Amino acid sequence: MAKITVGDQTFEVPVDKRLVLAIEDAGVPILHRCGGYARCTTCRVKVTAGEPEKMTETEKTRLQQDPNNLYGKVRLSCQILCEQDMAVEPVMTMHNSDVSDPGKRPEDHITPDPVWTTR
Repeated sequence: MAKITVGDQTFEVPVDKRLVLAIEDAGVPILHRCGGYARCTTCRVKVTAGEPEKMTETEKTRLQQDPNNLYGKVRLSCQILCEQDMAVEPVMTMHNSDVSDPGKRPEDHITPDPVWTTR
């Protein structure tokens, strides 16, 4: 099990669960407007401890191509597996956004199929 901390809440999740789903299933209303395909960046998180070294090529490309140059500043929780303890801060939630729903629930597995690289 991996321990995930969001704010003052810490919870255990099965290893290899997608971080976006772990956060949402813990009751944190994180956004994922594209359904977990690394297209919209609404599932972005600031990792404050335990940042994974590996990332998908899709995440890396999306963050580098973002007009706000998000690479190195945030990670996409839809592209991270809970393989270790982490502390994260969701950037966009239902509480701080003007949307009526968080988006379609992402698949249990990373989409698109991951090709792993390093950050």
